[in-house]
Amino acid sequence: MVELKQLMTSVYGLTGYPLSHSFSPAYFNAKFAREGIDAQYHLFPIEHANEFPALLKNHPEIRGLNVTIPYKEAIAPYLDELDKVAEEIGAVNCIDIRDQKTKGYNTDVIGFEKSLLPLLQPHHKRALILGTGGASKAVGYVLGKLGIEYEKVTRQKSQSFFTYEDITPGIIADYALIFNTTPLGMYPKNNFCPSIPYEAITERHLLYDLIYNPEETKFLQQGKQHGATIKNGLEMLELQAEAAWKIWNNKYHYPTV
Repeated sequence: MVELKQLMTSVYGLTGYPLSHSFSPAYFNAKFAREGIDAQYHLFPIEHANEFPALLKNHPEIRGLNVTIPYKEAIAPYLDELDKVAEEIGAVNCIDIRDQKTKGYNTDVIGFEKSLLPLLQPHHKRALILGTGGASKAVGYVLGKLGIEYEKVTRQKSQSFFTYEDITPGIIADYALIFNTTPLGMYPKNNFCPSIPYEAITERHLLYDLIYNPEETKFLQQGKQHGATIKNGLEMLELQAEAAWKIWNNKYHYPTV
């Protein structure tokens, strides 16, 4: 009887590396218990993206996966199909698995947009995106959709992006929106933050950190000390998770927001 129940139970999970910081298992398993859903949510760490096919082969019971750093971009070539938004962005954070076929989506755009909109003010016209990885692509996609001009900031010299050395107090003054899409400051390395001139932050600024663990990163603390509005990534996580759940259950007309 136990084995039969295990076969009937739907399995979902999170893949990436490392995964010790994630709240997703607690979030989904609490949802399953609360709503009486016969499902389980587990962590499936892989040290390299090329281990993804073996993961699916070893766990044929998986019906859906969330994808976190550092594989939001690297995992796409291993999927059978991409949703048009995920393909345009070039990053995947949600995988639907049915009939042994995989399809990638980007629900970060849904969670980010819904959590950002209530915070925007008329003077929020220009943004700095700290980082150039998969999460930054979702943020840039939403900002472009909203008509907000943005520049990305990277550690390495680039003709396309600012470097951190380029960011002066004057640039901070011109960009009232600053988004941290890097893992700097994520638990357990709480004492780190992107290197920008925080002394130029004012009450006109909005600092948004996609990190949600810890609740208030050093990046957000610096903004708060200078009067800025701050926001962490927990609501974004919850909103994108709900969108993923609807995709897995064929109840979401993606990418409508």
